[in-house]
Order: sequence, then C-alpha cells, then structure tokens
Amino acid sequence: MTSEEARARLEGLGLEENAVAVLLAHFEDAERRDKKGHGFSRVPWLETLDFDRGARPLRAAAEDGFERWDGNGALGYLVLDAIVRATLAQPPAHARLVVAERCFPSGVLGYWVRQLAEGALVAALTATSPRRLPHPDGGPPLTGTNPIAIAIPSSDGTPVVADVSMGAVTHGQVLAEEASAEELVPFGGEQSHKAFALAVGLELLVSALAGDAHGAVLVVARPEHDPVPAFRALAEGRRLPGAQSVS
Repeated sequence: MTSEEARARLEGLGLEENAVAVLLAHFEDAERRDKKGHGFSRVPWLETLDFDRGARPLRAAAEDGFERWDGNGALGYLVLDAIVRATLAQPPAHARLVVAERCFPSGVLGYWVRQLAEGALVAALTATSPRRLPHPDGGPPLTGTNPIAIAIPSSDGTPVVADVSMGAVTHGQVLAEEASAEELVPFGGEQSHKAFALAVGLELLVSALAGDAHGAVLVVARPEHDPVPAFRALAEGRRLPGAQSVS
C-alpha cells in the first residue's frame, strides 16, 4: 500500500482531516523504520474496528504534576497525539504523571516519546492492549503485549529511544503476516517468565491508574543531566536503541 492509498482509505473511514494527518504521519514513520506491522498494514485493521470517527480526547484533570485524559471514544493514536502536543506546549516544571483512560490503539510507543525527547524531555510510556500473551506454562491469553518506551534527550540532537514489547513477536507482525498468532508468546524462551512478569506488572499498573478499559501511562520530566553523548561514545559506533537503520 502506498501513502496515497492509505490516505484515501483513511479518508474513506469518515475521519476528519487532522485525524487522517496524525494517523498517516504515524504509519509513514513506522514504514521508514521498517516496522511494517505498525505501518500501512494497520489501515485495513482500522477498517474492521468500531469507533467514533468524530470523537476527540478530553483532558479531565490538569495540574503541573498530574494529568488525566479520557479517550472519549477517539482512537488511541489521537489521544496520545493530543497528550504529546499539550505536554510540549506546556511542559512540567519538574515532572508529570499523565494517565490516559480509554486509549486504544496506541501505535508505536517510541514514536510518541521520541517527540517528547526531541522537545528536551525525558519520557517513559506504557500502554495495555487486548489479552494476547499466555502464561509461560500455557493456558489462555492473560495480558496484552504491553510495550514500554523510554526516550532520553541529548545535547547532540539525537535522543536514545528504547521501545520493547513483551511478546516474542508483535500483534502488528501477525497482522502484516510476518509471524503467526501461535508465535505471540512472552519473549525469552526458557526465560520467558521475565517478560511475562513485566507484562503482568505493566498490565496492573495501567489498570490501577486508568481502569478496566485499555489505557496508557506516561511519565515525563525535565532532565537534570545529559548522559547520552558519553554513552554514545562508549558504544563506539554500535547502533543504539531507536537509531534509524533504514532509509
């Protein structure tokens, strides 16, 4: 699918122009970073979802150190876009916890925290999704893939962005037919209990703060130090998380 085809199909869903632009920018970035499961393959998937085309997220509570957002029926992409834009427009004096209720689907979490790091903020974001990961001992799916993304700004202009899902593969890879649904288990092989433990912890953290519906939790802060350049030098040219390896 081309960018033009994706735009046409998103417009065909009845989405407003701004919403189409937000989604298309996200999918194009995923394609450039070779994350095909979060790229244009998501458009046919969105066409199968039942959501309010005209819904907009609401900021229900706003303090310097805490915000609560209600997705209000909008796609999670649009909820996180609104949160990122609002945070960059009015960053915290020191740090802020942001809870997003009814926020799904959330897309590539690294995409959102990268924008915050490019705005000179440290950011950590996690989000829940439908139950897809079983216990390492088997049984029905118990948690979402529950990714976590961390972005650290740098004085050299290039942030480090670590974005990890707890699955051996992602649901996006299944949608893009790069993996089978049977491969969607906690990563780590014989050590998969570690990924499962993280998935459970993140599942319950978000649920405790955002409720039963899928949600997201963001921690954002102004950095006090600038560790990335020295760490990048220590790595001696080795690729660090978040570096774009494809054109």
